[in-house]
Amino acid sequence: MTAALELVDVRKHFGKTEVIRGASLRVAAGERVAIIGPNGAGKSTLFNLVSGRLQPSSGEIRLNGQRIDGLPPYAINRRGLARSFQVSNLFNRLSVFENLRCAVLWSLGYRYAFWRFLSRLKDANERAEQVMAMIRLDRRRDTLAMHLTYAEQRALEIGVTIAGGAGVVLLDEPTAGMSRSETGRFVQLIREATQGRTLLTVEHDMGVVFDLADRIAVLVYGEVLAFDTPDAVRADRRVQEAYLGAVLAGQQAAGQ
Repeated sequence: MTAALELVDVRKHFGKTEVIRGASLRVAAGERVAIIGPNGAGKSTLFNLVSGRLQPSSGEIRLNGQRIDGLPPYAINRRGLARSFQVSNLFNRLSVFENLRCAVLWSLGYRYAFWRFLSRLKDANERAEQVMAMIRLDRRRDTLAMHLTYAEQRALEIGVTIAGGAGVVLLDEPTAGMSRSETGRFVQLIREATQGRTLLTVEHDMGVVFDLADRIAVLVYGEVLAFDTPDAVRADRRVQEAYLGAVLAGQQAAGQ
């Protein structure tokens, strides 16, 4: 069966420094995968390679069986892969509804045309309304993005990411900076918003990782140390020694 997303011996050099050292992953359609690892492990670099912001030095990246390494980000997006960023990347002076409407236009076949009135694009408006309800921001419909709370901005970021109908979604630290109660609600939102899609997320909160992911990829010094179910990764001695034991101990101490 063709994987939704596949990395084959992907490497990335910056000068003489090798940041990604032969990473291979195979993510099935509809699967939720979390990437974890210590700071400097190469998680953000890996995301940038998959989404086209960086080009691999060698190896292959395939989306639904087709190679996408070497393509620019917009071309990868049009093939069905969308990503969010650690810092919200929104049109701050547009409303919630306007941000979502902008995100759906290309997927519905609309191109650049100054003579069209957006208010008359019934399908685009309806799709934006549907996504807005899904991310529970319909009551904030006409609020400018810059006036939303942090959690609401992150929710809108997810809405913009999925609005174009991408089958593969990359979320970069989606719960960073949230309180525990906000995180719990946000994980449920992510689960609902990505239903039926393939999800790849970078996340530092182990509670979120074990709650959300079907499988976990552990990245250490640019290499995939383990790629397995949450229970198997939790029990992996190599993972405990390299990363997980210290993180879980620290989070447990912080919660006391």
